[in-house]
Amino acid sequence: MAEFIIKRVLQAMVVLLIMTVLVFFGVNVIGNPVYIFASSECDQACLTKTIAELGLDRPLWEQYFVFLSNLLQGDLGNSFTHGIPALSLIFERLPATLELAICALAMALGFGLPLGIWAGLHPDTIISRCIMAFSMIAFSLPVFWIGLIMILTFSVQLGWMPAVGRGDTVDVFGTELSALTLDGLHHLVMPAFTLSLIMMAIVIRLTRAGMREVIFADYIKFARANGIRERRILTTHVMKNLLIPIVTVLGMEFGGVIAFAVVVESIFSWPGVGKMLIDAIGVLDRPLIVAYLIFVVFMFVVLNLLVDILYSLLDPRVRLGGNQT
Repeated sequence: MAEFIIKRVLQAMVVLLIMTVLVFFGVNVIGNPVYIFASSECDQACLTKTIAELGLDRPLWEQYFVFLSNLLQGDLGNSFTHGIPALSLIFERLPATLELAICALAMALGFGLPLGIWAGLHPDTIISRCIMAFSMIAFSLPVFWIGLIMILTFSVQLGWMPAVGRGDTVDVFGTELSALTLDGLHHLVMPAFTLSLIMMAIVIRLTRAGMREVIFADYIKFARANGIRERRILTTHVMKNLLIPIVTVLGMEFGGVIAFAVVVESIFSWPGVGKMLIDAIGVLDRPLIVAYLIFVVFMFVVLNLLVDILYSLLDPRVRLGGNQT
């Protein structure tokens, strides 16, 4: 296990280094942000001075090495528009995005697992076919369209749900959470459900496929022959094998949900890092954009490692170290 973790950490460092090059040069070759956020009264001399103060007059390779040196010290630069460290802005908005993503994941598992199990146990029923049709539709429809339809239906037409905002929050150890207040939950339901639909469809299909494969395995037949209750067979023997592919896929999907919650946060005006990224792109706030992308890359690398470790814990046959037994 230790050998595997060390190897993965070294691989992660290489991936992060390559991604810093791609992200930094990819963002910094586009336009000049000074011309966007500078005052209309700023003349050419003022623009030249501002460009020099921000270090944008240096060659691009020199800017990269300055950025890399600061990155090793945990400094991703200051936002051009806000004038404060970009990383602090990300951490300020991150709790809202994490709350939205975790609630979406909980909905995906809470609805997807039971529906997938039912579809796997009763594959030829009308309910099972409706469940699989729902999973196909949920996976195929664009997220922005679903969000807009939900706003038009439940906010505009029926007036049941608020369309935008986060609602009331409560402070928990210095972190503002909306899921612990009634108004916050009221605001959270629609964006979380919209964000959960793709994950829910994946969970349903993986669970059904795994159920159909595992339920006819020899060890399940032997368990039934020994008189073990059906409920225990499902909860102990079947679920343990079902969770292996689900954990693997959802580990990556969860990172994608956090990274690409941009659409949902924009539609529902949810004050998370996704909406912050859209605002930063609008004013070409390079340090904030680069900091966000580097943070996302780091998050994916860490999630990959955690998923692999959890995978080995769920399946004892997997040997992550160098010794095979």
